[in-house]
This record gives sequence, C-alpha cells and structure tokens, in this order.
Amino acid sequence: MIRLLVVDDSALLRRLMRQIFEAEADFELAFARDGIEALEQLHGFKPDVVTLDLTMPRMDGLECLDRIMVERPSRVVMLSSLTAAGAEETLEAMALGAVDFVLKPAGALSLALAEFAPRVVETVRRAAGARLRASARLAERLRARAASLPPPVPVPRLHAAALAGERGFAESPAEGLVLVGTSTGGPAALDVLLAGLPADFPWPVVIAQHMPATFTGPLARRLDRQCALRVTEVSGPQPLRPGQAYIGRGDADLLVGRRAGGLVALAAPSDPAHRWHPSVDRMVDSALGVLPPAALIGVLMTGMGYDGAAAMGRLHAGGGRTIAEAESSAVVWGMPGALAQSGAASAVLPLPRIAPRLLEWLA
Repeated sequence: MIRLLVVDDSALLRRLMRQIFEAEADFELAFARDGIEALEQLHGFKPDVVTLDLTMPRMDGLECLDRIMVERPSRVVMLSSLTAAGAEETLEAMALGAVDFVLKPAGALSLALAEFAPRVVETVRRAAGARLRASARLAERLRARAASLPPPVPVPRLHAAALAGERGFAESPAEGLVLVGTSTGGPAALDVLLAGLPADFPWPVVIAQHMPATFTGPLARRLDRQCALRVTEVSGPQPLRPGQAYIGRGDADLLVGRRAGGLVALAAPSDPAHRWHPSVDRMVDSALGVLPPAALIGVLMTGMGYDGAAAMGRLHAGGGRTIAEAESSAVVWGMPGALAQSGAASAVLPLPRIAPRLLEWLA
C-alpha cells in the first residue's frame, strides 16, 4: 500500500483526490487542510508520498515543504497552477526537495477529472518509487558533496568502476555540443551540473527537460542566476555559442540545425511520434544530422521512462561520448538506467562527477 497524505485548503480538491485515489486498490489516504495540519499528520500517519498545495492559509506549501524536509524527509509532489507565479514557486519547491509536480486542473475541477486523474495517479506512483535520499535538498547536498571532492583536473583515467568499458577518444573538435536530457528531478540536477561548468566552457550546452511551457522560461532564468554560464530558453532560432546553455521550450521540441552563421537551436512543434517533450531523442538525432558523433557528448540524467536512450545509443555507436547518471544519485533511474543497461554509456557517473568529466574530456 502507498500511504498518501493530501494537503490542500480546497474542500473540493480534497474530495476530488479522495474520489481518484479510492478508486485505486493500493492507496491509504489521509488529508490535511493546511501546512500546520500536514505537519501534525507527518509523524503519526508516516506517508510514503505527500501531495502539497502551494497557496494555503496559516502555513503555505513552501514553508510546509521546508519543515517536512527537516522534520521527516518525505517524497513530496507539488500541486501547481499553470501560471508564471506558480512556476516560480514550483521550481523553488523542487530546489527544496520536492520530487515532482502536477498541474492543477484549469476551470471546473469536476469537468477536468478525466484528464487530471490519470496524470496525478501516475505522478504519485512515480514519486513513491523515487529515491528520497537523492531528492531531499538535492542541489544543496550535491553542491556540498561536489565541493568536498578533489579538484576535477587532472582526473585519473580508467580508475573507477563507473568508467568500465569506456573507450579512448580522439582530441575533441573545436566545434561541438553537449546534449543533456532529463525529466523527473531534473531542475535540481541541472542546477548541480551547470554550477560545475565555467563561463568559458568551450561547447554550447543544449538541454531537453520534460516540462510544460510555462515552466521552462522561469527554469532558464533561475539557472542563469545560479551558474556561470548564460542560460536561456529556446523559443525561436538562436545561434549556439560557447559558454551558454539553451533549454528547450516546454510542450515543444528542441532541434539543432545549421545556418550560414553556424549552429542554431530551433523550437519546433512537438512531434506526436515521441511521448515526452521536449524530446531528448529528437534533439540528439537532429544534432547527429549536422555534426559528426565525435563532436557530440550526450548526458542523460534523472527521469522516468527511456527518452534519449535510443538516440544516445546511436551517438555512442558512431563514436561519440555519452554519460549516464549513476543510480546512486538519480531521483528516478529510468532514462539514465536505460542508457547504462543498453551498454551505450561511455561513463556511468554520480551527478557531482559529471561536470568534472566534461571538463576533462574538453580540456
């Protein structure tokens, strides 16, 4: 049984959540009307997952989440509104340790039941299987862990099990791209990855993060404030420059093309042939269409499913380099696990070691 604590000040939404989860056979439910009641339930009910509203009286969702992660770290799914303010608060919640988020229904809750119910059930089930130790205050803890590691250069070659099967590579070409794919747990993981790269990083970093369109702009602005690279959202054609990172607009796909001036990032309508968007597979395949595999490095980090594993497998087979995040640091080892288990990962590394490996390869 999955013990689920629903925290929301709306009686209608609590009633809707009860209706949804009582229809499932493997959930035990408890409810709270605000953050104070949630904290009272935390130790007695001992939930496996908490769904947490952001806007509540007495104690709001962010304050409650902060207390949860101190008092009894738990897998938390935020219930977010599809607004700019809701996106900013949700990203703050992810930094505090929330595992995932789900968008509240727009308009009448009862009318949105058919669409909302399967989405919230899938998200809560996914959260129940997430690694709590990797999600609670992920960015803060992994930054501290990375700071305690030896300097990234020089890094001994072929000395760890994570490097098993890694091939030797020729010197990296001057023109190239780092292609990053991630999903559940991705915002905090991107925070750690990009914070480890200097302002003069020699290749552009192109990122497909599964996320709605309302959230990718705030995510890019948040990361831009927190790292040395310049980070922007790709909503139209943009030239790809060293020292910059580019995040694909949510609910669309991110493609790499070539124009007279050089490489460009393009926003394209989402392709229904791909399940997740922005599609990592489609991004990587587009890059393979304009650059040789040796000029590409694929990085697949935490996320549910398998998006990116097939295209990064093709990149690896052509002589390119790939990194899969290790299971020990991933919130959900779905996407990187699919790459690692296929044998197409040049290296399998915990998150704090990925940026040093990129610096080593491109030194």
